[in-house]
Amino acid sequence: MTGTLYAISDLHIGYPENREIVAGLRPETGDDWLIVAGDVAETPADIEWALGTLSDRYAKVIWAPGNHELWTTAHDPVTLRGVARYEHLVGICRDLKVSTPEDPYPVWNGQDGPVAVAPLFVLYDYSFLPAGTSTKDEGLDYAHGTGIVCSDEFVLHPDPHPSREAWCHARVEQTERRLAGLGLPTVLVNHFPLVREPTSVLRYPEFAMWCGTERTADWHTRFQAAAVVYGHLHIPRTTWYDGVRFEEVSLGYPREWRLRDEGPAQPRAILPGSPG
Repeated sequence: MTGTLYAISDLHIGYPENREIVAGLRPETGDDWLIVAGDVAETPADIEWALGTLSDRYAKVIWAPGNHELWTTAHDPVTLRGVARYEHLVGICRDLKVSTPEDPYPVWNGQDGPVAVAPLFVLYDYSFLPAGTSTKDEGLDYAHGTGIVCSDEFVLHPDPHPSREAWCHARVEQTERRLAGLGLPTVLVNHFPLVREPTSVLRYPEFAMWCGTERTADWHTRFQAAAVVYGHLHIPRTTWYDGVRFEEVSLGYPREWRLRDEGPAQPRAILPGSPG
């Protein structure tokens, strides 16, 4: 393999400008892979179009779900909720030959390989609490008081789990078991950051409650991560924690990327890696 492993997230193709960007994405070589780290769109039809378009072009596409894919909204003809909705999206991806968190992790055998590219789905559990709060209820009360409340509270349903945090904990336990048996270095791919530190730059710090779980805080060291790829924050940048490179690869909303001097984010090279 002589290609590059690229990553991008938060495509939000419900916006025509973003849909046009996705329509224009092309690999540099026939061996290039592309990670899509969640928030492709809100409807299965749009998700299928975007991932299908990219799968036709890249040698392999790897998808991890974001929160927006899991929304069940009044205007969506697909009324599935929670686990059933997620499994429906996994089925779409499999038809498109797109790798998901439910499939064997593909192994990158290009430069800096072999590395298992592991798309994850572990949600959040409200453990990234605002300062001065010690429980989920206190945190939510504080967030409601500021007016900063994630739409997930209204349209991301955990069925059949009793809560989003219960779904998160089940996913963490299942994923931990898989990662523990790999025996290879990894690129860990999750829509939400696996550690809390990246949320420190949020304009509204209370939004961190919907950004991950403390239960994954050591995964980048425990599971030999060559890199961690995430999105969700819409703050594209490279940071390092415990000597591991973390890449936030969001495209984000048009109103956000128009403010960047460099314009909309392009897929970022993950492997071959850069020195720390």
